[in-house]
Amino acid sequence: MKYLVTIAVLALAHVAALPAVAQEPTQPSQQAQPWKKIPIPELPAFHPKQPRRIVLDNGAIIFLQEDHELPFVNGFIEMRGGGRDLPASKTGMVSLYGDVWRTSGTASKSGDAMDDLLEAKAAKVETDGDVDSTSVGWSCLKTDFDTVFGLTTDLLLHPKFDPGKLDLAKQQMAAGIVRRNDDVGEIASREAAKLVYGPTNPYGRTPELAGVMAITVADLEQFHEKTVIPNGMIIGVTGDFDSATMEQKLRAVFGGLKKGTPLPPAKETFNGPHPGVYSVDKTDVNQSNIWIVGLGTERSNPDYYALSVMNQVFSGGFGSRLFQNVRTRLGLAYSVGGSYGASYDHPGLFYTVAATKSASTVEATKAMLGQIDDLKTEPFTEDELRRAKDELLNSFVFRYDTPEKVLNERASLEFYGYPADFLEKYRAAIEKVTIADLERVAKKYVDRSKLAILVVGNTQQIAAGTPGQPGKPLSDLGQVHPVDITIPMPPGMQAGPSQQQP
Repeated sequence: MKYLVTIAVLALAHVAALPAVAQEPTQPSQQAQPWKKIPIPELPAFHPKQPRRIVLDNGAIIFLQEDHELPFVNGFIEMRGGGRDLPASKTGMVSLYGDVWRTSGTASKSGDAMDDLLEAKAAKVETDGDVDSTSVGWSCLKTDFDTVFGLTTDLLLHPKFDPGKLDLAKQQMAAGIVRRNDDVGEIASREAAKLVYGPTNPYGRTPELAGVMAITVADLEQFHEKTVIPNGMIIGVTGDFDSATMEQKLRAVFGGLKKGTPLPPAKETFNGPHPGVYSVDKTDVNQSNIWIVGLGTERSNPDYYALSVMNQVFSGGFGSRLFQNVRTRLGLAYSVGGSYGASYDHPGLFYTVAATKSASTVEATKAMLGQIDDLKTEPFTEDELRRAKDELLNSFVFRYDTPEKVLNERASLEFYGYPADFLEKYRAAIEKVTIADLERVAKKYVDRSKLAILVVGNTQQIAAGTPGQPGKPLSDLGQVHPVDITIPMPPGMQAGPSQQQP
């Protein structure tokens, strides 16, 4: 240390002895900034090659996208109907369905035999279940298309749900349920969704042991029969093939299917969270996960584009207000982020999240709330607007830089009833956003009185702090509502330590 001080003193003495002209420091604004002189060309027009759309007489919709770069053919068959179309008592069934559908196989080939055949061909056939849809997809070499596509359609039209595979899937899901309180981040995201959407809403509810163990093969068969109908089906194929030949093959398989009765449209209500402070006490951690949550919007909202730019200014990466102020300037969080979420057919989540030390939990939460308030009071700048637009538009093209990505997005637009040119309009709409638009949507949509605060952490340590850093109780933020995360045990089952409320 003495050596370093001596060096510093000698350096200062040397600077003092320099001629006056050399003593004048170069101001940051006077320093050369050659990067600002680099010409940045205009983004080219965005007109991705659209897939060919075919509608069969029975209502099935086909999208074909040729891509001859590699000798592969990938595809999917997506059906309307998912977890939101089932009662709350059967929460988790669609996940089981997506698993057991594939592992069981078909009437002519078991799932294990299918695995062996596909492995030999370096191909795959997978099934999936989601909140609003189910699907089966495949990937293979073009030379193996007929074989792999035959397996796929056999699985679609002639599944054989195996009771043994269902029992195995239920055991695996049950193992996940009893461990779901082990991870603080998982607890926080799960309980945040419950606060915003409600514990019985399909977008907020979680599977429980009793419901999962009660699922039967008959439940899976009935669900399959209701959802696998051509007038609720979208088929997409991309890869190295001839469109005319592929159309003939698809028509031969799907053209003769009879129409069914579509599931009724979902009728969910979205009222947002009850404002307040909610706490999950985890005594085995020394950090906190903070979520400030509310309802977001839908992509069909005319203000979607202005909200997207506002969100980028607020929480879009290292240059955002949230990151620069809460993490960089104040040093109150290990990580911080957020989003004004926009889903296709229901409101997304508006969330601001951070991970911080127990002792700084309340201070970090107040700083996050301050940044939310500043959206309505702190003027947006031209630099913020320019940066946000550049980041959105420059990243946008990479989401659709392959024919397969364009096909998948086009199918999603079709599924949710959006216009085919929605993608092409995105760039122009983002470019038109002004500072006045940002101020308008911030005042219209950002309402702190409609937000809930969720903290998952060690409440005693949050209040007491640590040596050298006193804490503050969560009650400094308002009335605290404890959240019970105890996992309900069916009769005859005993809860272990990880299933109990910490």
